[in-house]
Amino acid sequence: MIRFDRHMRSLAITLAFLAGYVDALGFLTTSGFFVSFMSGNSTRLAVGIAGARSDAMAAGILILCFVAGVCAGAIVGAAAGRRQSAAILLLVAAMLAAAALLIRHPPLWTAGLLALAMGAENTIFEREGQAPLGLTYMTGSLVRIGLGLAGVVTGRRHPGWGGYALLWLGLVAGAVTGASLFPLLRQDAMWLGSGAALLLAFLTELAYRAQQNA
Repeated sequence: MIRFDRHMRSLAITLAFLAGYVDALGFLTTSGFFVSFMSGNSTRLAVGIAGARSDAMAAGILILCFVAGVCAGAIVGAAAGRRQSAAILLLVAAMLAAAALLIRHPPLWTAGLLALAMGAENTIFEREGQAPLGLTYMTGSLVRIGLGLAGVVTGRRHPGWGGYALLWLGLVAGAVTGASLFPLLRQDAMWLGSGAALLLAFLTELAYRAQQNA
C-alpha cells in the first residue's frame, strides 16, 4: 500500500469492499463456499475428498474458476496496456452481470461466475506478472497489521500498516453490505455489484484521461 498514491489506495479499498460484497453473495448462494477466498475452498476441497465428494467437486470447480479469472484478467490487462484497470473492471462487471442473469440456475453456475470475476479483480494492479496486493483475501493484510501493532510496542517501524487495516475494513464492510442486501434483493444484489464495477471502470478511465491531459 505504501507504494500506491492516494488515488490508487482509494481504489484498492473500494475494490476490497466490492470483493467482500461479492464474496458474501457467493457464500449465501452456495450455503458456505467462497468465491474470492480460495484458501477456504482449498480446505473444503481437502476435507471433501476425505468424506464428502460433492463438496470437494464444488470447491474444486470454484478454485478452477478463480484461476481462470486471474488468467482472463491478466490477458485483458495486457491487451489494454495503460488502460489495464478500466478494462479489467469492465470484464469484472460483465462477469457479475452474467452471474445475476444465472441466479435462477444451479447455485454453482452463479458462484463459478462470481469466482471468475474475483480472480480477474486481483489482476487490476498486476505488473510484470506480479500482483502486489491481494484485493479479495486478507491474510497478508492481517499479518502486516499485526507487525505494525508489534512495531508500536517494540519501536520497530513498519510503515503502511494502517493502509492494510483500511483494506481489511473495506472487505468486512462490503461483506456486511452484501449479507444484508442479498436476502432482500437476491438477483438485484448482484446487479448492484456489476453496476459498481462499471462505475469504477468509468471513474478509472476519467482519472487516466486527466493524467494524460495534465
